[in-house]
Amino acid sequence: MNFDLIDLKLLQFLQEDAKQTNKMLSNRLNLSVTAVYERIRKLEREGVIAQYVALLDKNKVDRSFVAFCHIKLVQHTQNNIVKFEREVANLEEISECYHISGDYDYLLKVMVQDMEDFREFMVKKLTSINHIGSTHSMFVINEVKHTTAIMI
Repeated sequence: MNFDLIDLKLLQFLQEDAKQTNKMLSNRLNLSVTAVYERIRKLEREGVIAQYVALLDKNKVDRSFVAFCHIKLVQHTQNNIVKFEREVANLEEISECYHISGDYDYLLKVMVQDMEDFREFMVKKLTSINHIGSTHSMFVINEVKHTTAIMI
């Protein structure tokens, strides 16, 4: 999809605060409310805007312990990959999962309450997945930058 300057500004404004009214956006973009509405509808229809969400403060919902886990599968068969991805998708502690290149096969972002919860997650859930050959975990000491906005 080709974006003009107004589309790019609109997407930036929505990433900053998706609760802005069309009236507020129209004032910021010097467009009519109807024009803003139509542009948003088009971006939604085209799948550029995938969804609207509320971003939670992880500290206030007891998920402030963040770990990144590298996962290496036993074998790289299609069956193992599909099974692993299906099982990982069902684990609520995992907020992100990426199939990556390099020494490991997957990178997981795990969010739990504390180290005790992380240990329980590893022992009872993650390492019970049959296709995992090895894991390597790193813990966040300080969050320097976190954004959900995509630079456009």
